[in-house]
Amino acid sequence: MSQTSPVTLLVEGGTALILIDKPPVNLASRAVREGLMAALDGAEAAAASGQASRVVLAGAGKAFMAGADAKEFAGAPQPPHLPDIVARIAVFPIPVVAAIRGPALGGGLELALAARARVAAPGAVLGLPEVTLGVVPGAGGTQLLPRLIGFAPAVLLISEGRSLGPEEALKLGLIDAVAEDPLAAAREIPIPERAPLALVADAEALAAARTQAARRTPGQIAPLRAIELIEAAARLPLAEGLALERATFLSLKTSDQAGALRHVFFAERAAMSRGKGEAAREIRSAVVVGGGNMGSSIAYALAGLGIDVALVETDAAGAARARENVARLYAEAVKRGKSSEAEAAAEMAARFSFHEGYGALPAADLAIEAAFEDLEVKRAIFAALDAALPETTILATNTSYLDVNAIAEGLRNPGRFLGLHFFSPAHLMKLLEVVKGRETSPETLASALALARRLKKIPVLAGVCDGFIGNRILTRYRQTTDILLLEGATPWAVDAAMRDFGMAMGPYEVQDLSGLDIAYANRKRLGWRTKPGFRYIPIADRIVEETGRLGRKTGAGWYDHGGGAAKPSGFIEAILFEESARAGIRRREIGAAEIVERATTAMIEESLRILEEGIAERPSDVDLVMIHGYAFPRWRGGPMWLADRLGAPEVLRRVEAYAAEDPLSWSPPELLRRLAREGRNLDDLEGGRDA
Repeated sequence: MSQTSPVTLLVEGGTALILIDKPPVNLASRAVREGLMAALDGAEAAAASGQASRVVLAGAGKAFMAGADAKEFAGAPQPPHLPDIVARIAVFPIPVVAAIRGPALGGGLELALAARARVAAPGAVLGLPEVTLGVVPGAGGTQLLPRLIGFAPAVLLISEGRSLGPEEALKLGLIDAVAEDPLAAAREIPIPERAPLALVADAEALAAARTQAARRTPGQIAPLRAIELIEAAARLPLAEGLALERATFLSLKTSDQAGALRHVFFAERAAMSRGKGEAAREIRSAVVVGGGNMGSSIAYALAGLGIDVALVETDAAGAARARENVARLYAEAVKRGKSSEAEAAAEMAARFSFHEGYGALPAADLAIEAAFEDLEVKRAIFAALDAALPETTILATNTSYLDVNAIAEGLRNPGRFLGLHFFSPAHLMKLLEVVKGRETSPETLASALALARRLKKIPVLAGVCDGFIGNRILTRYRQTTDILLLEGATPWAVDAAMRDFGMAMGPYEVQDLSGLDIAYANRKRLGWRTKPGFRYIPIADRIVEETGRLGRKTGAGWYDHGGGAAKPSGFIEAILFEESARAGIRRREIGAAEIVERATTAMIEESLRILEEGIAERPSDVDLVMIHGYAFPRWRGGPMWLADRLGAPEVLRRVEAYAAEDPLSWSPPELLRRLAREGRNLDDLEGGRDA
């Protein structure tokens, strides 16, 4: 080993300690793999000379090894290969014991699986999460894990990419001991005499895993391939199973799905690191205005961090409803096994106070408004908060659409104001659009980003425009599909096409779930009916105004919901035919491929305008918003990733063709023309907005 190797070997007291030291999480980069091979050479020499009778393999710092370096996946594999290291450890002339602190994930766990014994510290995390990156374990995981813990638990763990704590790992037999000092324990632990389990394919476990994969990761290839590999472990000799696993891994790692999933993974990491190290205020107390579903959910999430929350409503009845909504969230947590009844009751009593009006509010570090989407209502709330709270309190609006700068007008200190757009349900959804106002101070922004990290949410910075990033794209998407309805599609055909593309629900299913009145109010606010230079489609407005069909809550919307099941509606179809005739359009059959192409191209075009205007800083931010806020399929990478896969010239060709047919709805953004002209893609802009 060279002096600069990230792996060191220390032979002392009959033990050869191999220590991986590649901060922050000891990824299995090429340098680490080279260091491991060299360290094993040294340990083997020490064994031969009688200086060592066991090897202890450990990670420096807070990690054993958090897996492979995913940045290397795009290129050709470079030796030494991790499977060769795993194979060498498995037949090493003296026992190898893995001392695990922190994460032992992916390739890190595969190294540990090859060892004769494993000791883990409390707080260790063990798992094979490769399927979440569109690949399968590539260094023995699908063959070694079932031989160690059995077929049924292995097939579920690998196909779900789930991680375990040490207690569960010990029960499964994945580790041999839990110890506060795993390094010391690894030097002393008796080496178990344990033959690999004789595997028999478990048909019930296989069926359950496939069902779970179809539910959790529809459209994704890797989980199903992982299940097939574990099934192969029961019928193939180990060497053949390992060869099949490696070939499968190599074929998947350069696939479109793996590329998309890696893109999202790195985008999430970049988003979560935004604002780290900047001066930020710690949030210990908060006021939340509005105790409805959104406000109570935000308040519940804050209380879960140990933040004291004052929940404000306008009157006693509203405060009582707010208390009931919060209590319901705690009851749901108890039902899910996340808390005991006593713990839930104690937290609610300790963290919450409920208030009628603003007269007796405690001083707070943060105040969030979650009231009705009306500019004057929100201005009145912030005027009251401005008067009732210290001038240092950070003020945030949860508006989904409205102008954050207009809401902030008149505040004593507008630098402390910004938008925090949570997604419903706020305590579960991972996305948080952090909307920077014209006067939002750096400290306010950094404090909001720090709070997002505490909430384990993915913060995406957004500028001020109607709908910010996500709702602006959603509005354009829905407008485009409404035009498809006018030309010959049906809501159920559009929904089916978008579900087949990978969306969790189609646009009309979503509207029936949320209520047609919400989008209707937004169209009225924007004045679509009389907006100049805009193609107005009256179908959705007619449904609300003439029929009162608002979706599931009224038993009918785009679909008929009698008996609970959504059914295509002949009544809606009649309206479609009427509006097509009124517009002089001859309806035609529109296939799923055309529906998907037009809908996704509309998302791409609007996203490019958002980037042009600086509303989003990076293309990957757009992708994160659509994936985490609107159920765009993760394995497709988001609209901007999809645009790069198509290429700027193809996207431009599509938009120009649509614009020739419908110039009111389509026009090529200048950014798209420039990318096509210069032979560049959106990934080139990831360092920031291209000037």
